[in-house]
Amino acid sequence: MREVVRLAERVATTDANVLVTGESGAGKEAVSRFIHSRSRRARAPFVKIDCAALPAELLEAELFGYERGAFTGATTTKPGRLEAADGGTLALDEIAHLTTDAQAKLLRVIERREFERLGGRRTVRVDARLVAMTNVDLEDAVSRRSFRPDLFYRLNVVRIHVPPLRERRGDVSQLARLFLKTFARKHGRRARRLGAGALAMLEGYEFPGNVRELAHVLERAVIVADGEEIGAEHLPEPLRAASALKGRRGNRMTLAELEEQYINETLAAARGNKSEAARLLGISRKNLYEKLARYKNDE
Repeated sequence: MREVVRLAERVATTDANVLVTGESGAGKEAVSRFIHSRSRRARAPFVKIDCAALPAELLEAELFGYERGAFTGATTTKPGRLEAADGGTLALDEIAHLTTDAQAKLLRVIERREFERLGGRRTVRVDARLVAMTNVDLEDAVSRRSFRPDLFYRLNVVRIHVPPLRERRGDVSQLARLFLKTFARKHGRRARRLGAGALAMLEGYEFPGNVRELAHVLERAVIVADGEEIGAEHLPEPLRAASALKGRRGNRMTLAELEEQYINETLAAARGNKSEAARLLGISRKNLYEKLARYKNDE
């Protein structure tokens, strides 16, 4: 992570496009915001758009904006996120979900700093730095022809890979204490410290949902704890069960086995509600479905 921060600081002082890669919940957005905060654009807007969260027909309108009458329901002219980010930074999360048409328009923005809103003829000029984020292999997407190679090369000027939390266990205790303070203040709770048992359990856990999952775990613990100390009993049952299972099996349990076990227990705790289970895990519902499908195929 020190190398990630060093590289982010170096690139922040330039206007180079940045590609931030890593698993879901690893901290890609935090890195993107850090780059913006250290850049000459820090006083201008940081605008994020989640390309996976919007249907394809709405994503393009949200990104580029539209003119009145561009489509059914377009009763007024609306600027898009690109214009909102003028002078600042536009962070494109899960950029692999962009349609091929949107990819072509984005390439033009990178090359010429201009575009037209949907249904419009007037050329809009914009000065926004692009930071793209993805949890998929874009080079593989290029080979499958689902992502334009020319756009990939323009985005991949500087690539920063954020390692998953399981590969940076030294960060767990520091992040946990940070989240503890943040959520205690947010919810007006008395929790001030992590007990040794809770900390050991957190440091020994694999966190398939990465930093986002750790944040959810600490927020829940702060809410349910009565006193000033967070104990192991305040951690979610699925996490405690996974820890106990790992303890019984020693180090013979693989990451995939532990992840599958934890996801199944979380699903049970959520009574089969996949949206709720995904929220508890700190991953997207799409990511949860992908993991469940992989486990089924591995059987």
